[in-house]
Amino acid sequence: MAFQLMGSLKRICVVFAAAVFLFSFLVSADEKGSVASLTAADVEEALQQCSVVQALNEHKLATLPEHASWTSRVFAVLFPGSPAVNAILATLYISGPPNFLLALCPPNIDPSSLSIMVAFAVGGLLGDTLFHLLPEIFLGEDSPEHARFVLVENNKNLLLGLGIMVGFLTFVAMDKTLRIATGGEGGHDHGHSHSHAAEDSAVTTGSKPDGKSGEVRKRKGKSKGKKEEEQDEKEINASVKLGGYLNLIADFTHNITDGLALSSSFYASPTIGATTTVAVFFHEIPHEVGDFALLIQSGFSKRKAMGAQFVTAVGAFLGTFIGIAIQEFGGNTASFESSSASASSAGLLGTGLSWGDMLLPFTAGTFLYVGTVAVIPEMLETGKNKGEEVKKMAMQFLAMAAGAGIMLGISWS
Repeated sequence: MAFQLMGSLKRICVVFAAAVFLFSFLVSADEKGSVASLTAADVEEALQQCSVVQALNEHKLATLPEHASWTSRVFAVLFPGSPAVNAILATLYISGPPNFLLALCPPNIDPSSLSIMVAFAVGGLLGDTLFHLLPEIFLGEDSPEHARFVLVENNKNLLLGLGIMVGFLTFVAMDKTLRIATGGEGGHDHGHSHSHAAEDSAVTTGSKPDGKSGEVRKRKGKSKGKKEEEQDEKEINASVKLGGYLNLIADFTHNITDGLALSSSFYASPTIGATTTVAVFFHEIPHEVGDFALLIQSGFSKRKAMGAQFVTAVGAFLGTFIGIAIQEFGGNTASFESSSASASSAGLLGTGLSWGDMLLPFTAGTFLYVGTVAVIPEMLETGKNKGEEVKKMAMQFLAMAAGAGIMLGISWS
């Protein structure tokens, strides 16, 4: 009887242990499933319930300034609507005033005289990229009301870095295509060297001590050299005109990317949108004046050159509307975070990113190219007067520091 009782107790213990194990397994599986289904917004909400985080939030609210900064008040007046409305307003701001300023520019303006303004624009572009766009891309925007935390995801960072590279290489391809289409600097040099070679060959042929025949040969050589010079000048003028029209195409394409930059930045945050607008505005002034001077050199009248610049400004609006469409219909991180877990896993390569989220990295890549490769070589050009070049370099660095300082001061809290 005792043995039977012990056997039944053992069976009961085994069944109980199996039940406990099965229950713990099911609970563990349920926890793993629930953790896997958490979105970034769910994690953020759970973190906000932590006592330490709540203490940080209280400290942050206690140290907030009582009044908004003057830049915030100005931006609130300039951009009072939704991200789409603000992006369109920003496109108006960067397209209208710089083009109207062309009416004040003399037709014979020298683009090289804009070096100080170009340096100021470079500081603004690089400042906006390094101080605003890149931190926003990888870390997100700070919240004035509560502490925020970043959930590091390696594949997501890789895709964002890829977006920056694609933006950079897109402008490399555009620049290279334009150089190929216009023949590059070598094309113009070839025309000049060809005429010089013709003159040299003509003089050499006619310089033989051959009496009258030598004089005749010399005259023929000179006349032939003049004809070839005129023909070369016509070819150069045609090339310059072609360069003017191709520059309009490149300017139109460049303005499309400006519109994409504005739309993506405003959908990221109002502050990022406002600072990007300021950076693009300061860049557009020397850019438009330089293009205006090139069109004048290409044979355009002042009125036609201004009209052509207004036409290329349409590209900025086109880019803005394309960017708005991508953000509205292509989705973004905010829409993914507010949706279910199945929707959040439907992002690019399972990262939770959408096509709309890739516009800001693309913008950063284009700004990096424009601020470095496209402009820095022009600033590095020097003349023979060392004293003047040192003064010019000092002014350029001060202008760059001023442009970057404005970008830093706008967002400094």
